[in-house]
Amino acid sequence: MTKAFFLYLSRSPRAQRMIMGVPFSRRAARRFVVGETLEEALTAVKGLNQEGLLATLDLLGEDVTSPSDAEASTREVAAILDGIHSTGVDSNLSLKLTQLGVRVGRELCRKNLETVLQRAAGSGNFVRIDMEGSDVTEVTLQMYDEVRRRYPNVGVVVQAYLRRTEKDLVERLLPIGASIRLCKGAYKEPPEVAFPSKADVDANYRRLADLLLSPEARAKGVRTAIATHDEAMIRHVMGKVARGELGMQDFEFQMLYGIRRDLQRSLAREGYRVRIYVSYGSQWYPYFMRRLAERPANALFLVKNVLRG
Repeated sequence: MTKAFFLYLSRSPRAQRMIMGVPFSRRAARRFVVGETLEEALTAVKGLNQEGLLATLDLLGEDVTSPSDAEASTREVAAILDGIHSTGVDSNLSLKLTQLGVRVGRELCRKNLETVLQRAAGSGNFVRIDMEGSDVTEVTLQMYDEVRRRYPNVGVVVQAYLRRTEKDLVERLLPIGASIRLCKGAYKEPPEVAFPSKADVDANYRRLADLLLSPEARAKGVRTAIATHDEAMIRHVMGKVARGELGMQDFEFQMLYGIRRDLQRSLAREGYRVRIYVSYGSQWYPYFMRRLAERPANALFLVKNVLRG
């Protein structure tokens, strides 16, 4: 119930107006969102780097509805790459296709995406295309396949809660040696599209991780990011390293800024590559609600403080 409720709030304009009007909500969001400016984000990344952590920067904002907004988002996203290059921080870039205008027009989105990929290639950087709701899963995979033929510096995300993901991996992504981030998924989906129970999602995540980290996948050039805060899943992967089935440099762990900081630093101290997903921007509300949906303790903390205010 808690997860469904906060996912509903993430899509509600009325709830957004109400919650963003509560001063505490903006302060609470800072646990997961480093700030609203690129300068704040780069400063946060520098601090992470000093602790042995890598980063990927994400400008919040999605579902743009006009060509001018898509082009404005593209300029802002490309500027992140310039900021990374000029400051020398160790960070990639993450972006969403709905941010670049895929709901406005596919060709517009492709043009904007290629603009960003060209900028990244010029500075020797890497771009990850985030996966969003299931209504854009297919176009996201298609566009990834199209642009990677010209830009090897691009990767994609797959979601363990989607029923289709194993087939997508086996038939489309593993054969081409894709760079893949495996996450669980954080959008509200119907049961015919996504596994409804946590146990099923966890089981599928482990199965997909085994597939991605297998000798066969690595032989094809597949590069894997294990994106999870689930300690059982992390121990499962660490067990493969302990048994000599793969090395620490054969993959990386990825986690969200503000969640399990202790675990992030512990893994980095042990010698694992750990990359933190660092989000910033003024459009923090939907992202914040999805983070609350994932962690009921955070949601209760917010509600108590809102009622107190």
